[in-house]
Amino acid sequence: MRRPFFCFTAALLVAALCAAGAAGAEKKLTIGMVVKAPSAPYIQAFMKAAEDKSKELGTEIMIRDGEGDSIKIMEIIDTYMTQGIDAFILGGAVDLRTLVPGIRKLNEANIPVAALDSSPEGGVVDFFLSFDLAQSSAKAAELFVEGIKSRNGGTVPKGVVLEIVGDNADMFTHACTEGFNSVISRYPQLEVAQGEGKWNNTDSHAVTSDLITRFGERIVGIYVQTPDVMAPGAVAAIEAAGLDPVNYGIAGICIGPEGIDLIKKGKMLGAVEQPAYDGAALAVQYLVDKLRGNPVPKIGDTVVVEGAIWSPAPVIKNQWADDGAFVVLQGALVPQEVGADDPRLWENKLTK
Repeated sequence: MRRPFFCFTAALLVAALCAAGAAGAEKKLTIGMVVKAPSAPYIQAFMKAAEDKSKELGTEIMIRDGEGDSIKIMEIIDTYMTQGIDAFILGGAVDLRTLVPGIRKLNEANIPVAALDSSPEGGVVDFFLSFDLAQSSAKAAELFVEGIKSRNGGTVPKGVVLEIVGDNADMFTHACTEGFNSVISRYPQLEVAQGEGKWNNTDSHAVTSDLITRFGERIVGIYVQTPDVMAPGAVAAIEAAGLDPVNYGIAGICIGPEGIDLIKKGKMLGAVEQPAYDGAALAVQYLVDKLRGNPVPKIGDTVVVEGAIWSPAPVIKNQWADDGAFVVLQGALVPQEVGADDPRLWENKLTK
């Protein structure tokens, strides 16, 4: 049986404020957070949201750079545990299997865990907060195909589409490719040529340039898995070849300030927004609520917040971890569903 909607109402907000007032008499909670690549804008959104929400709730937040290295992340987890953290947030990693022993140490110490961006592939992750990578990628792929049709008289011609992916060692990449293929596989006349952009513009530029040289005029579209960290490199490669990005209908998921700029300049067709700021803020809220004995979303719930572009968010079982809830945030398609200047987009929150 489906559980009732888990909604934030005025009464619950009042109760939360009362609880926050009472928190002064409680132990001050400390959350340890590890992030991947703090220079990346979406990671900056994670950090700002965690800091903002921690300040609001009267908790302490410690943030360290894990450098995308699972061994370093586990060392930081050990340090945090020695320092007596009450909860832990993983703000991205590359090898999501190697770090599992660190997650299990936290589990054994009854320290609740939240994950953003990608989930550890083992251990108990109490809250994984992200959009559905496969579903969002399928949504972006539908837009990508519509772009191909609009440039070819309403039909999908025989040709090659480039798929610039992140890192094939990452569950994020596999989930995104799954969503992309669920759409592209309906068009057998399209050949997919894949290249690893390694989540950076230097590699995405190099691999896009190589694929353009290889396939030339056969290319009917270029899909960039995560435009926020790879589209500028891909666009630069297209332009360096004397070509116009408009003719390739770039789409993907995760926008970033760079993607917003490319959309406004007409060099990118569109992308699905990653609710980075909102996910991190909710992670802090849910961890604090769990520690204070307040209600938290359970599998089967649906979190509804009026006016939030990430709502409604169904809560399902985390398929990657041993156990835990996956709060599936909605990702808006920009600019088709939400304008590039919408103040609810984290890219605009960071730059205002």
